[in-house]
Formats: sequence, structure tokens, C-alpha cells
Amino acid sequence: MALPRNAERPRLEYPPLRVVWFSGSAFSYGVEVHEIDDVRVRIYSAPKAVADCFKYRYRLGLAVAIEALKLHRDSAVFDPTEILACARVCRVETVMRPYLEALL
Repeated sequence: MALPRNAERPRLEYPPLRVVWFSGSAFSYGVEVHEIDDVRVRIYSAPKAVADCFKYRYRLGLAVAIEALKLHRDSAVFDPTEILACARVCRVETVMRPYLEALL
């Protein structure tokens, strides 16, 4: 779960959460608004989620980040320029580019 830096820290016992703090464009870039059961929900786009996996590759594992990139590559909405834009915002473009080039 990503929260802005000035947000109140959640205190939940279940489900187990790992909270990360984003600020500025890393928090706001790639947000899509969906309506679920008449409630507007802000969800990160698939390219932003993939870039976040690379940003937190040491916590999640590089295999998870690469698998996320492969799954997104096989989707109908795959756009390499959008992936690189998200990677630039998350400051992982130089890390992510070789994997993206190898998969194309």
C-alpha cells in the first residue's frame, strides 16, 4: 500500500501490510480512477505497478519484478514507452531498460 508522506499511519492487524511511502510524482503518476460498487477507487496503472516492482526489487525479489514485466508484456495494453515513462518517474529506468530490451 502506498501512502503520501503526510498521511496518518494505518494500524491494522489483518491483513498483514507492508507500507511504503511515496512522495511527489512517484505517488501521483500513473493513477487510474475506477468505480467499484459505486465507490471511486484510485489504483496504479499496470506500467506503474511494474516500475514499482523494480523499485522495490530488493524487498520483493528481482524474479518477481521480471515476472511482472513479462506478464505485462503479454497483455493487450502493453506500451514500452509508457513503461519507460513510469520507470523514469520511479528512478529505475537504467535498471529496467536492459530487461525490457531483452524481452522485446
